[in-house]
This record gives sequence, C-alpha cells and structure tokens, in this order.
Amino acid sequence: MRRDAALEPTLQRHLLQGALPREVSFASNLSRRALEPPLRGPLRVLQLNLGRLCNMRCHHCHVDAGPDQGATQMGEAVVEQCLAAIERLRPKVVDLTGGAPELHGRFRDLVRAARGQGCHVIDRSNLTVLLLPAMADLGAFLAAQEVEIVASLPDPEAGPTDVQRGEGTWAASIEALRKLNALGYGQGDPARPLTLMSNPAGTRLQQLTACDEQRWKRQLLEAHGVRFDRLIGLNNMPIARFLQQLQRDGLVNDYLKLLQGAFNPGALGGLMCRDTLSVAPDGDLHDCDFNQMLDLPLAGGKPIERTIADLTSGELEGSPIAWGNHCYGCSAGQGSSCAGATAS
Repeated sequence: MRRDAALEPTLQRHLLQGALPREVSFASNLSRRALEPPLRGPLRVLQLNLGRLCNMRCHHCHVDAGPDQGATQMGEAVVEQCLAAIERLRPKVVDLTGGAPELHGRFRDLVRAARGQGCHVIDRSNLTVLLLPAMADLGAFLAAQEVEIVASLPDPEAGPTDVQRGEGTWAASIEALRKLNALGYGQGDPARPLTLMSNPAGTRLQQLTACDEQRWKRQLLEAHGVRFDRLIGLNNMPIARFLQQLQRDGLVNDYLKLLQGAFNPGALGGLMCRDTLSVAPDGDLHDCDFNQMLDLPLAGGKPIERTIADLTSGELEGSPIAWGNHCYGCSAGQGSSCAGATAS
C-alpha cells in the first residue's frame, strides 16, 4: 500500500515549522523566557522501536503503524546490535515499542536478554495483539519474565475507544485485560504491573487527575471485572496520521497554537528526551520516538552518525537535544511523555 505523501518526514517538518510564527517557535520560546534548553542526562531508558508492523491501524497513531508495514521491521543485524548494546550500556529500563512490538520475531529474545541483565522491561501493547492465535502464550511469557505492560486504552467506555481505534477494539481490549488479570497483572504486584495509557479525542489536551484514575478503576471493575495498576496519559502528537488528519481538517495551525499557548515550563524537567534514547529499526539513534518519526537525528552525537552498534556508555550525557515545534506536545499542560505527565 502506498503511503500518503503527507506522512513523509520532510513534509511533516515543513508543516510543523510553518504552523507557528518564528518568534513563538519552541526554541525561540525557551530563549524568550530565559530558559536553558535541557540537555541529555545519564541514559536510563533504551527504547527500541522494532518496526511499524501492527495488527491495528489507529486514527491517532504517530508512527503510521498498520498491517501493511511488515517491510519496516528491525533487521536481524540490528537486533544483534541491540542485544549487544543492552549488555554494554546496562540501561535501567528497556522499552519495546512499535507498531506492535510483540509481532517481531526476536521480541522474546530481546525481553530475555534485557531481563538477564537485570533491566526493567516495558512492552507497549495495543492489547488486541494478545488475542491473535499465534500469540496464545504471549501473556504467560510476559508474566513469567515480569515485564511491565503499558497498554493503550483511550477511554473507559466502548464508544470513544472504537471511534479512535476501530470497531470491536473495545470488546477485544476488555477480553485481553481479563486474560492479563488472570495471569497476575493489575493486582498490585510490582513484578507484573499493568499500566493503561489514554489519549484524548481530537484536539483536546490530556488532563488526567488522580480522581480520573479512581473513576477508571471503579468503572472498569464494576462494569467489566477488570483491574489495572496505573493510568497515564498522552497528548495527541501532531505527527504522522494525526498530523494528516489535522491538515485535512485545516487545524494544523490551530492545534499548534493550542499547544504553544499551554506551554508549561514545569514540564521540561521530566521530558523523556533527557534520559531516553530512541533506537530506530535501522539502528539510527534519536532523542525520542517522536524525533525518530520526523527523521530528526541526534543533535549532540559524537559524531552524529553514531548508531546503536557503536554507542558507548555515557557518550551522549550533557549533549544538546534536537528541538522542533512538535516538542510543544510534550510540554503543554501537564506535560506528556511515554511515562505520562511530566510537570513537576
């Protein structure tokens, strides 16, 4: 299937750069407020994007994942480089993402290797992948390896979830959550944490509170018998499929203006680009998964051409981060990152 040209990184960067006047661009905003641009700190999270292959095709997906993306999967040579890097770099966390990372043929090898090095492992799951016949034993494997599952669920009700992710997704997600509960996930066991990740509909900002988490827990338990441990939220990032939707609706400028107007300096301290390294399927390195999708290389690599094959421990610490107007998505309101809100 031919990808829409509007999703190409060069066009995305052009749209984002032109959506705001230069004087309120992200970099200019930091300078105008006399805020020092955050630098990379010690590496804590090694995030591996195993490719865009997915059994779903969600409207808001910032990586343009889908069933037609098999050619984007991380190759064997890069997987071997990642396995060596896990042993060499010893990150506290190995974060496996995609697409549906579980569909990669070496997913379990990466999990075993990371756990063997004492790393906490995160599987970013769409939940429905657990119901595929070929994945029948996946939940048991994740539980045995004590992998944290961060599962996408936009809303605690069926309607909004199916609108974003496709008809029938809600029912499948609930079935998958029940299977995970039966395996010990979502029961308060620190060895098997189950985190739900929500994103708002359309152009609203994420505004989850502790009260929302309790409401979700009560609603899912009472109506469906489902338990989970933690609720986190993401703003919809103006990248790939969501950016294309904004462009089609004539809302690119409006959404960027909304994000810029909600800029929160308190969110800068928790930005994931400060302690996370994003590894692309080809082994290239990026400050975050969003920069990877926009094909923005590291700003402070030594040299920039560094790949996961030759990166050494501590090499990037103190180096600058590549910024763009999309960074307002991570610093608006409560802040937004792969770990949830960033505002202190």
